[in-house]
Amino acid sequence: MSSITSAPQSICLIRLSAIGDCCHTLPVVRTLQAAYPDTPITWIIGKVEHSLLKGADGIEFITFDKSKGMSGVLEVRRKLAKRSFPLLLHMHASMRANMISMAVRANQRIGFDRARARDYQWLFSSKKIPAQMQRHVMDGLFEFPEYLGAKERVLRWDIPVAESDLSFAANIKQASEPLVVISPCSSQRFRNFRNWSITNYNKIIAHLQNNFGARIVITGAPTDIEQHYAAEIVAAAKTPVLNLVGETSLKRLLALIGAADLVLCPDSGPAHMAAATGTPVVGLYATSNRLRTGPYFSQDLVADRYPDAVAAEFNQPIESLRWGQRVRTPEAMDLITLADVIEKVDTVLNPGYVHLQKKMPLPVI
Repeated sequence: MSSITSAPQSICLIRLSAIGDCCHTLPVVRTLQAAYPDTPITWIIGKVEHSLLKGADGIEFITFDKSKGMSGVLEVRRKLAKRSFPLLLHMHASMRANMISMAVRANQRIGFDRARARDYQWLFSSKKIPAQMQRHVMDGLFEFPEYLGAKERVLRWDIPVAESDLSFAANIKQASEPLVVISPCSSQRFRNFRNWSITNYNKIIAHLQNNFGARIVITGAPTDIEQHYAAEIVAAAKTPVLNLVGETSLKRLLALIGAADLVLCPDSGPAHMAAATGTPVVGLYATSNRLRTGPYFSQDLVADRYPDAVAAEFNQPIESLRWGQRVRTPEAMDLITLADVIEKVDTVLNPGYVHLQKKMPLPVI
């Protein structure tokens, strides 16, 4: 059990990345704010992720630039050199986060239980939250305030955006037709196979346009593969598709997602940004387990072929594998059929659909 019996004088937490995980962390911080309204909260966060969450009310952000390597760690150390905290919530199990944690002076250092404390995180905490297995990432993060005694969850994000971003999104959204944001690619990491085929995206876009008159917007980062996907999709579309790949900041993307009627994407940041706005997500999952990393309020909308991919690669049931085991086969995403996705998008866009999470208006900076 936690030894916290009263409101801490201050709290420092570490969650550096990724975009989706930082989106999961924000309502956890809101829960802490509600439980301890007079307790200042400092969040050490990655530079890219901060560009999305910047301005969130009541939070002091300390940014870490991972591109600087060790000098980035030392920069955080300099910022915190004259400070100490009664409580550190070490909410990121990675070696980089462990190094950052050493820059924080704290009386108590709370981390994950041994089973979830990857990269030796258990060596960098003095107390551990109780072991709970097979949790969604956001549920696992909520275990930190629950450990402190703050059990009433606050599912509030309130990520602020500029008025110009809201106007940009409003100009794209037209009330007479549904707006569908498609972010076709996930981040490019070693053996990280999450992208559906361009051919399948072309077919689902044709379905959306022909059957719903949907306005399609393609988004993503300015990487070679994302630009290639966007160019091929735009070229194949019989009705114009708006290509915004590399053209939006994260806050502008959030405003666009907030204005959308539907987001279609693999396991990636936009799926979790949509949770912050209440926008339904049709997730494309075959190489990762939706029950761990799927869109939190759209689990029923996931086109889920992870069980099939696990059976094909490991010849074992999911229950016999490590929770969150990735499938590393490039062809796994091909298991998601066009029919799988049509069923889900039709569910959202046909009359009468009610999403689990109501739309969340975004505050203005």
